Amino acid sequence: MKRTFGLLAILAAAVVVPNLASAQSTFVGVKGCTMCHKSAAQGQQLAIWEKSKHAGAYTTLTTEKANEIAKAKGLAKPAAESPECLECHTIKGGPDAADIKQGVQCESCHGAGSAYKSMAVMKVKDNAVKAGLAAFADEAAIEAMCKNCHNEKSPTNKPFNFAERWKEIAHKKPAA
Repeated sequence: MKRTFGLLAILAAAVVVPNLASAQSTFVGVKGCTMCHKSAAQGQQLAIWEKSKHAGAYTTLTTEKANEIAKAKGLAKPAAESPECLECHTIKGGPDAADIKQGVQCESCHGAGSAYKSMAVMKVKDNAVKAGLAAFADEAAIEAMCKNCHNEKSPTNKPFNFAERWKEIAHKKPAA
């Protein structure tokens, strides 16, 4: 009986602990990720992001044009303060999130990183995923995630060609 209870406790911990870790994770911001993801060995991921429109997504909300669009849509606040705009132009996560001025950054897609950002966790992808890293099985999963923002709900929606856009921001780690 004790052995069965012990096995059940271990099984419960294996299921609950990773979920708690990801539920309690906080955002670390670009600097928390890029300290390791800026080298050639990691695929120059920081440089790819810095050159992308994602890096400047918040800044676009601070323009007069964005405010005109927000007003035309009947939003009560300027674009840079409207939840409807911030939802896709910044890191998701609410007021405790990392600096929203970083725009759409690593954790916007991969989830809050405090539980998985350490080198010890990241060295084993499965451990990072258990700690809350959102990893994508294939490009179809990436495309589905992208379409959460790149869709007709956007007031400035343009046709979204995933294959074309992905070429601009793909940031896979090179094979060893």
